[in-house]
Amino acid sequence: MRISKAIAGIDSAITESDVLEFSVSDLDDLKKAKTRLERPSLTVKIAGLVGRPLEAGFKLLPKNWNQKVAEATETALRKGLDFAIRTMGSREIGQAHDRLHRAVVAGSGMAAGAVGPYSLFVELPFSTCVMLRSIADIARSEGHDVSLVQTKLECLEVLALGGKSPQDDSVETGYWSVRGVLAKSISEAATHLTEKGLTEKGAPPLARLVAAIASRFGGVVTEKAVAVVIPVVGAISGGAINYLFMSHFQEMARGHFVVRRLEKKYGRAFVEKTYSDLVI
Repeated sequence: MRISKAIAGIDSAITESDVLEFSVSDLDDLKKAKTRLERPSLTVKIAGLVGRPLEAGFKLLPKNWNQKVAEATETALRKGLDFAIRTMGSREIGQAHDRLHRAVVAGSGMAAGAVGPYSLFVELPFSTCVMLRSIADIARSEGHDVSLVQTKLECLEVLALGGKSPQDDSVETGYWSVRGVLAKSISEAATHLTEKGLTEKGAPPLARLVAAIASRFGGVVTEKAVAVVIPVVGAISGGAINYLFMSHFQEMARGHFVVRRLEKKYGRAFVEKTYSDLVI
């Protein structure tokens, strides 16, 4: 009896070990995902496009700009959440339409850049909704069902993952730590939305999630606004900055939803460990 149990235990251990082995293709996908998630921050990319330090643009911003951007960011995220819940459905898995979404926001960026910094408050909700549509498109292409509330909230989560500040020591640490911080808020918001839907817009679970994401996403929104107000840059490169903005978050989305797909297959702990051990 004891021998049988011991043999059964060994077989179980062997089976578990066999399961926790990445296939060659999955390991390659994880490595590509890590490469995407560890790309330079959006601040570095915008500074490279503008061709001068972004700090120069801060002096040109109107008074109380940070407060206004924070309020605009939360408004954009609430509208984006509403948009995600009401319109994002499921469809057959196919290629994501990345180029189309980049072209749409590039057009809105050109118009906003020509008008001036205050156009941000009109353009931001629009570009955020388009960005969420693109992120959902990428999630679908990786096999996720975007009709599920949990997946829709994870699409919103990407805006926090892609909002890494230049002060963060590493994207790897930032990626997993931000997911850990948001996990409880996403779970509570998903439960609330499943049970009550969007009937209570000021519900604490939703407010907490939006505030948590806005605290990171708002940083890159400010950097985007600063680039636009720099003389000449605003009118000429507003579309290019928006294009770069969208491209950055598409890369974050692709990396994130590849990781999420692999977690469903191998478990989060094993994927996280393998991710951290990968050298790119």
